[in-house]
Amino acid sequence: MTDDCLFCKIVAGEIPATIRFRDDSVIAFEDLNPQAPTHLLVVPRTHVRDIVELGQDPQLAGAFVAGVRATAAELGLTAFRTVFNTGAEVGQSVFHVHAHLLSGRPMGWPPG
Repeated sequence: MTDDCLFCKIVAGEIPATIRFRDDSVIAFEDLNPQAPTHLLVVPRTHVRDIVELGQDPQLAGAFVAGVRATAAELGLTAFRTVFNTGAEVGQSVFHVHAHLLSGRPMGWPPG
């Protein structure tokens, strides 16, 4: 846990969030500014800055992806989009790796 990380504080229960899924590796909670009818943030319980750093730990990366899949399954989602922002230039505002899990509306391509 990093003392100044918003998501670490949510994982620790220090900041309230609407939790929709949790297991030993991840926690998933509702985004405060949803961009789709279903918009969750899935975060590993371990603090990792971004997907680049996550890739340095294949076991944690695998557990994280499995947690995204388990979250979608728990919610009964059969079609969804996952978004990873890496770097402030593309919209990462909390530097604790997280997947945006979006569903419930048509999504165009390309995104953005």
